Amino acid sequence: MAEDIKVIVFKLAKEEYGIEVDKVQTIERMLPITRVPKTFDFVKGVINLRGVVIPVIDLRGRFNLPENEYNDQTRIIIVDVDTTQVGFIVDSANDVVDLDRGRIEKPPEVVGGVKARYLDGVAKLDEERLLIMLNLAEVLNRSEVSQLENIED
Repeated sequence: MAEDIKVIVFKLAKEEYGIEVDKVQTIERMLPITRVPKTFDFVKGVINLRGVVIPVIDLRGRFNLPENEYNDQTRIIIVDVDTTQVGFIVDSANDVVDLDRGRIEKPPEVVGGVKARYLDGVAKLDEERLLIMLNLAEVLNRSEVSQLENIED
């Protein structure tokens, strides 16, 4: 019997994505971002969250999706990638669902413009709703995580 997991649902370019709740530290409204030179294009900079400096990446930029203006729905999802806290900028995040892990299927090569290597799979929530599950270990590779760790110092 497959286990149920709790998943944070967020939107990016009209698609719904999911991250397991236990990998998420917090979800924040948009905060002032300090730009950092000589970083990857998708790295927007750093935020100061309650005294902790956290690198922030725009998932639209990471996945080569069209840019979008930030608005009052924009959120920063703070996650742990390896041992580094990273903020992911998303269009909105406002749902938590229980998901049977057995319902997560292998993703096709590209889903919603995002390459399969970044994904854990795709789950059908109901007849009209697909949830694209992110693989956090692949969203940032080791050298990218290492560079982000250096930003914090």
